[in-house]
Amino acid sequence: MTILCIESSTSVCSAAICKDGEPIKQCISYEGSNHARLLPRYIEELLSFAREQGLSIEAVALSEGPGSYTGLRIGASTAKGLCYGLNIPLIPVPTLDVLCEAARKSLCSVSPKDGLCSVNEAVLIPMIDARRMEVYTKVEGETKAVVVENEESVLCQNSGLAAERSYYYFGDGAEKCSKIFTKPNWHFIPGIVPEAQYMGALVESRKSKVESRKMISGAELAYYEPFYLKEFIAAPSHVKGLN
Repeated sequence: MTILCIESSTSVCSAAICKDGEPIKQCISYEGSNHARLLPRYIEELLSFAREQGLSIEAVALSEGPGSYTGLRIGASTAKGLCYGLNIPLIPVPTLDVLCEAARKSLCSVSPKDGLCSVNEAVLIPMIDARRMEVYTKVEGETKAVVVENEESVLCQNSGLAAERSYYYFGDGAEKCSKIFTKPNWHFIPGIVPEAQYMGALVESRKSKVESRKMISGAELAYYEPFYLKEFIAAPSHVKGLN
């Protein structure tokens, strides 16, 4: 399956073409909040590339959140427009899963004190910045927004802190926690961001699961909204002349 993937949930903006789970080409920017300007340019470049390679885009995969409200809305509106125009389905992918996939790719290049580099022996804790000391995270299947106070505050209620396990935390919300997490089995992985190139593998991996890929098409597209996790509340603009 050839998929156009869009990731706009954080300050990093990316789009990619993946075929059968493998990335073929990716466009990415780390320069900040320019998603509205960059995404159309990236998509035009990728669609042109697909035509040159004789590839037919069969679906659009969208990193659905949680994350930046503005970034998620830009990604969702762009993806919905593409799906309407190309008459193809939309496949939402949880952003925290995209972040974990990025961490898995780099986990074995990290050299923590305990020497572990097996994903099976590690608990992956993605963190997206939700301002101040709050983060969006997902631990062992539970997605939540938490105020970080210590290691225990991040874990699920049914998952106690186990000294024999290794916990790897990463993402743009993780660095601010590094001074709080002091236990020796907690490891910060720097430089991990959600990227569109990792979304194809996540879509393909769901094929064999009982819960098949969630595809949104037709009239359902009009009602699709990103996964904000916290309720979005519009605030007055602080820009002079817009109040």
